[in-house]
Order: sequence, then structure tokens, then C-alpha cells
Amino acid sequence: MTARILVGTCGWTDRALLTSGWYPPGHRDPEGRLRHYATRFPVVEADSPYYALPAPRTTRLWAERTPPGFRFDVKAFSLLTGHPTRPAALPRDLRDRPRDEGLLNEVWTRYAEAVAPLRDSGRLGTLLFQYPPALTPGPDAEAFIRAARERAREWPFAVEFRNPAWWRSDRTAAFLRDLDATAVAVDAPGLPPTAPVTTPRLAVIRFHGRSPHWGTGSKEDRFRHTYTTAELTEWLPRIRSLAAAAEEVHALFNNCCGDAAPNAAHALLTTTVPRPRAEGSGRTGRCPPAAAGEDGHRAGPRPDPTFGGTD
Repeated sequence: MTARILVGTCGWTDRALLTSGWYPPGHRDPEGRLRHYATRFPVVEADSPYYALPAPRTTRLWAERTPPGFRFDVKAFSLLTGHPTRPAALPRDLRDRPRDEGLLNEVWTRYAEAVAPLRDSGRLGTLLFQYPPALTPGPDAEAFIRAARERAREWPFAVEFRNPAWWRSDRTAAFLRDLDATAVAVDAPGLPPTAPVTTPRLAVIRFHGRSPHWGTGSKEDRFRHTYTTAELTEWLPRIRSLAAAAEEVHALFNNCCGDAAPNAAHALLTTTVPRPRAEGSGRTGRCPPAAAGEDGHRAGPRPDPTFGGTD
């Protein structure tokens, strides 16, 4: 089996990315940003649904602004994965409801309605259920995940564990295979660097960076990392191993500080890290607090033909 290997980023509207200069002039409105992104990469993670349920009109626009074959991996709303959820993040008519199974079912219904335009247009890669570190292995946790899978039984379903204890037992892989759920591999401090293929359709890797502040500090501190050539190269055998067992592999960069994520995605496609420009010539390719420049493009070696993409 030879999989399509699609490389992209976790989001395309992060504030630090918008101010980094990665988007060129004329492509900085919502439509222009997504259309430009889709000329550079063939897959993206939509992370905003984790924070608030989108309207179906929004996801219809996402589908209309991307070409056939483009993929969206959509994060599950925080309440569905057991994360703390502010009442204000819920639809107004649900804010006073008890936090019980009935509320979870209603939230799922609205989430599914919101994501349906992506599935109907053939652009949905998977739903991504990222579970918090507090979710430790055991019967109660498995029942919680199984209930989520039952709600989403007709949808592609991927699971990322943030507690490393899940991967200290072969039971986890068997559990996810039984659910027909994709195990998400991660690159992050303290977490195992790969996961088994648990569905033949899809494998997913999320590159969170290697910040020493992982698990603490601000979001920018936790995900501040510029991937090196060596760090990316060490993943190539793992990616090809996943590709040998799945029909499609999604490699998504979540080191969301400035333009570090698209730079790393481009570097993985070309299997090298672009060299920083000379001082005064624009973007540096480093994870900034601030970045300058406009074009968002770099010349580089030809992409490895194993990897899919439009860059």
C-alpha cells in the first residue's frame, strides 16, 4: 500500500501567523487566506471548533474556498472531550443546562450539523478528539471515549491522548481498533513519538514542537519551537512506516508561533529546513516573537515525491 502523505498545519488563522507576513498582500481577508493556504498545502486542521461551535455556513465557505481533494481535520468541541468549557463557549440556549449526557448529545448534534458541509463536499479528513492529560486509562475513560465514538459512529474518528500512560499497554491499540478509530501520533515532550496504525484508512501525526515549557506557561511558550533538519529527518522512516499501512497520512504542524508551522511543513515536504535569510531581507524562518516580510514563499529543493502537496 502506498498512502497519500499530506502535510499541513494546525490552523490557518492563528494570530501570530496572521502578523508574521506569511500571507501575501491581497490574501489577508478570510477568503483570501484560506484560498492562499490551499495553494501551499493540501490539508489543514480546523482547530476553532474546539473553542466554539461553528455555523454550517462557515464550513460551507471553507469547502467552497478549497479545491477538490483538500482535507480538513476538525477538532472536536472541548466539552465532547472532557476539557474545561466556559459557559460562554456554549450556544446561548444551552448555557444553563446540566453538564450531563443529555447536554453532550445535544452538543454533538450541533457539532455534527456544523461539520456536515465538509463531509458532504468530500473535504473532511477526520474528526479529531484530543483528550486531556487528566483522562487516565481505565474502564471509566474507555466508556467515555466509547460513548463519543457511538455518537460519531458514521464519521471518521481520530484520538489523541495527552497522557502517556495510554501507550504503556498494547490494550490501547486494540481498544482503538475495536472502535475503528485512528490513533494520532505526536511529536511532543514526554509523549511517545509514534502510534500504531489502528484503521486502514488514515494515520495522523501532530507535531507540537519540543518546547521546554510544554505543559506550562502561555500557549506561545508551550508551542514555541523551530524544527531542525535533524528533527524532521528522524520522522521520515516513521512516516513511511505509517504510509505502508494506511491509505492516507496527515502530518500537521502545531508549533504555532509566527510562521514556524508553515515553514516546518514546507521543510518536511522538501525534507530540509530552509536557511534563514540575511539580516534585513525579510522573514528569518525562526520561531519569532515578531517577524517581518510579505511573500511567504521560499525556494528550496524539489519535494520528496512520496509526499503529497501543491507546494
